[in-house]
Amino acid sequence: MGHTAVVVGGGIGGLAAAIGLRRIGWEVTVVEGASVLDDAGAGISLAANGLRALDELGVGRHVREAARGQYNGGTRTPEGGWLARMDGAALEKAVGTPIMGITRTVLHRLLRESLPAETLLIGAEASSVQHIGLGTVRVSCGDTDLDADLVVAADGIGSKVRSLLFPGHPGPVYSGSTVLRAITEQAVELHSDFELTWGQGAEFGHIAFHDGRAEWHAVLNLPAGTRFADPVAELRRRFHHWHDPIPALLDATRADDVLHHDVNELRAPLPSYTVGRIALLGDAAHAMTPNLGQGACQALEDAVTLAAALATGPAIETALARYDAERRPRSQAVARAARQAGRMGQQLSHPLAVALRNTAMRLTPSRAAMRMILRHHGWVPPHLS
Repeated sequence: MGHTAVVVGGGIGGLAAAIGLRRIGWEVTVVEGASVLDDAGAGISLAANGLRALDELGVGRHVREAARGQYNGGTRTPEGGWLARMDGAALEKAVGTPIMGITRTVLHRLLRESLPAETLLIGAEASSVQHIGLGTVRVSCGDTDLDADLVVAADGIGSKVRSLLFPGHPGPVYSGSTVLRAITEQAVELHSDFELTWGQGAEFGHIAFHDGRAEWHAVLNLPAGTRFADPVAELRRRFHHWHDPIPALLDATRADDVLHHDVNELRAPLPSYTVGRIALLGDAAHAMTPNLGQGACQALEDAVTLAAALATGPAIETALARYDAERRPRSQAVARAARQAGRMGQQLSHPLAVALRNTAMRLTPSRAAMRMILRHHGWVPPHLS
């Protein structure tokens, strides 16, 4: 009899974990609490490490076909001056691919299509996870109990499984920033694939898609829980004097399409990503701020590393110990770097600090900037048979 696993959570990390486990011969059930998969979210940028993980999972080609490479753009000031230019061709030469932008809806669909339909159990919220002896873990979903050799907790930043395993952990905390994002209703004339603009305690950025539409995001230093009756009108007020195409992106957006989330993170690192035969993955293990664009990529790394460790065994507990040893140091280092990037980027609000940051960015040699990028993008996945 082959091994069995239950994956709690049907997001990017959970679906990737299920694909990886199936590729090494495991039977997998994904339980997702949402009764309707609306794939809430706007766009996402995938760096080389995430794309390599998708390649190893067998879906990289489909993702690349649906995504748009980010070859030009960079970081700007609100007046439009350049702080740093993006050279996607140089990055592609260094790591084999540019960063690629794709809608979350399409990415979720491509991952789901790589799994048999019966793998996904929708509207099944895991209420408890417990070891019941003889190497078996039980996931209870209402009146249904699912027993397996392994449980993968990929249930996001508010992970119920994490709170069960580590009841003394403080859990997610507010980063100090809130983000509004949307995909434009129609195409917008853009002259770059990707841009970030940093002001005082504020950021505005966009990702261009194949069809001419774009995802934009606005990040603001505000108290947690702040919301706006008309988010587009509020952003027009705050960003009306910022450079093109920011006003055009807002004008091409319906207010009902704007998503607004506070940026939370696991600031206190977990002591382990595994307990017995339960493994934490993605945001459940290392939720980070989005300042490096590495959240999803780290979840994809987790999924491939976990599958590779289990493929080589010899025992599940040994494989999980190896997964923890490989993933915890790297993912927590990336989370620290993302937090620091936010503090030195969007969150800076004092005019003098902003001026010093901008000067430092303009003076940073391109080689130094590339080395910083490669530190995160250069990961090479283990091979899955």
